[in-house]
Amino acid sequence: MLVTTTPNIEGQKIIQYIGLVNGEAIIGANFVKDILAGIRDVVGGRSGAYEQSLREAKSIAIREMMDQASRLGANAVVGVDLDFQTIGSNGSMLMVSANGTAVISK
Repeated sequence: MLVTTTPNIEGQKIIQYIGLVNGEAIIGANFVKDILAGIRDVVGGRSGAYEQSLREAKSIAIREMMDQASRLGANAVVGVDLDFQTIGSNGSMLMVSANGTAVISK
């Protein structure tokens, strides 16, 4: 299934707009990641553990969106937007949502 952030698909014609589709993923950061990220904040550098969690959450959200589009009979999702947000009382959870329009293209 083709997934794109653009509103159309170059070289193809959208023959039917099916509707909005979405996927969400919420991943909690654990204690060890928090400690390692705190150390990185002090000494500088990237937090590989958090980056991996972010990639995983993004992948889950996009996969859920694609699954929903497929169940509706779409062969592509256009206009995809990814949103990232921390939630929880201390911001210890990461939420990623993927939203787009399911279409049939030819």
